[in-house]
Amino acid sequence: MTKKKPTVALIYDFDGTLSPGNMQEFGFIQAIGKDKAEFWAKNKKLSEDNDANGILTYMYLMIQAAKNNGISLRRESFKRFGENVELFDGVKEWFALVNEYGKSIGLDIKHYINSSGLKEMIEGTPIAKEFENIYACSFLYDVDGIAYWPAVAIDYTAKTQFLFKINKGIKEVSDNKKINQYILEKERPIPFKRMIYFGDGDTDIPCMKMIKEHGGHSIAVYTNGNSAKKATALQLIKDNRVNFVCPADYRAGKEINMVVKRILDKIKADYEFQRLLDWHHNKAQK
Repeated sequence: MTKKKPTVALIYDFDGTLSPGNMQEFGFIQAIGKDKAEFWAKNKKLSEDNDANGILTYMYLMIQAAKNNGISLRRESFKRFGENVELFDGVKEWFALVNEYGKSIGLDIKHYINSSGLKEMIEGTPIAKEFENIYACSFLYDVDGIAYWPAVAIDYTAKTQFLFKINKGIKEVSDNKKINQYILEKERPIPFKRMIYFGDGDTDIPCMKMIKEHGGHSIAVYTNGNSAKKATALQLIKDNRVNFVCPADYRAGKEINMVVKRILDKIKADYEFQRLLDWHHNKAQK
């Protein structure tokens, strides 16, 4: 039997999953002279008053607030705000730890972001280089390089489309052809059963549930010491929407580290078992 290294996708929400807050709260909101409660309350009202998508309204408010405060929202500006985004303990070291463990048991690990936050800000964080692809909201830019309109807006249900893109090996958000082509499950680069999804709340439920139902694994995380966040995460496992619930502490030896290692062990064992089955079935056909 020819050895082949299977690929495993670790897919992360960003806000509340890798970072303890919404990324706009680490510099941008302060730059426009608001506090986070005021900004999000205004967004909620705008969304509800107009029966509008809350992702599109927050992107609109960012553009308007920047104009009103003389801030040029260029890609570089977003990246500078991204540099200030706070990360949970151990996140910076997490990727190397998981990659090394995967390699030690014969797995190829790839990391992805699937977020309703801003791609341009995530690209400014110190962990941006760790991701195979970042699926997130983004802006269109005018001839002067200033953001003027949403290019991509991703809400909780729209997130699920990117699981299929990962499944089929499609990086482009704009693709609407390859995503609809029929590909046998065994020929897809990353089957759903070799995906692990990390999320923190309601906006991740469709993805976490979908991955779980397709044989993959979902992990709900919560901020240590935040009883409300913990209760939300525990409810997800009670409702059979996720497989595991862990504190968002990514340091070596912590619970989420151990859980992911055991999931990777299972993925590798299942892969080898299937190869053995296939070999015996093929032998019988000769």
